[in-house]
Amino acid sequence: MSGTSLRERLAAGRSVLMPGVWDALSARLAAEAGFGTVFLSGYCVSGTLLGLPDFGYLTQTEMAESARRVCAANPGLDVVVDADTGYGNPLNTIRTVELWQQAGASGLFLEDQVWPKRCGHMAGKQVIERDDWLAKLRAAVQHADGMHVTARTDARAAVGLSEAVERARMARDTGVDALFVEAPESIAELEHIAAALPGTTLVANMVETGRTPLLTPTELAELGFTLIVSPLSALFSMVKAMQQSLQLLQSEGSLRDHLDRLVDFAEFARIVDLDGHAATEQRFRA
Repeated sequence: MSGTSLRERLAAGRSVLMPGVWDALSARLAAEAGFGTVFLSGYCVSGTLLGLPDFGYLTQTEMAESARRVCAANPGLDVVVDADTGYGNPLNTIRTVELWQQAGASGLFLEDQVWPKRCGHMAGKQVIERDDWLAKLRAAVQHADGMHVTARTDARAAVGLSEAVERARMARDTGVDALFVEAPESIAELEHIAAALPGTTLVANMVETGRTPLLTPTELAELGFTLIVSPLSALFSMVKAMQQSLQLLQSEGSLRDHLDRLVDFAEFARIVDLDGHAATEQRFRA
């Protein structure tokens, strides 16, 4: 897909809330819950695919393959894919854009951290020189072919809020679709960012127990932020549920007294469209 529908919704003044997903099933559940756009999160993919923190371990090709699977299993869903730092220089960034396009992504986030990068709400981040990041943004924009491009700066934590805002101003001039100043630490900082960057789609990252105050899309829209990412809500809730169920299974040997914690066999079959696949199989047998 292209980023046209996402861009049109934002241009019409509608807030877009994107839950974080990590595989085909989590994206399908998000779509079933009513979300039209999801964010394929590097944090989530690193944790679920590799069992590792968002600390620069995830490779470009691993992320591209995850995107391909998510998009193929969920036609009609806008999938914005985390592109981290572009995995190198502008040439590597162009390659990343091409891989994301081939996967079917609707958009990407491209940040200015030093590689290996780390989650935006972790300590110890560093950012590259302004011009190096801007060169990668220009490369991404010129090769996006309709994909929605978000420029993300992590300079707030690495250098300071003033530097982050200045980088975002400069990024706007490259032609990106949205600006993302990562990890502001108060509502006052969110207000400062919005006041400094008028007339632009602004991204807010709502990470539970992270550095930025948790606000609703309505509250964020009042501040000027209309592209909202909730990257870890589903992952954290899934991990909590699995921990509890596995602890019960270990202690009791069965979940027969806790079936309310589970979807049943028939419900899972519905989610993955077992009947549809069985009908296809039968058609070719006839």
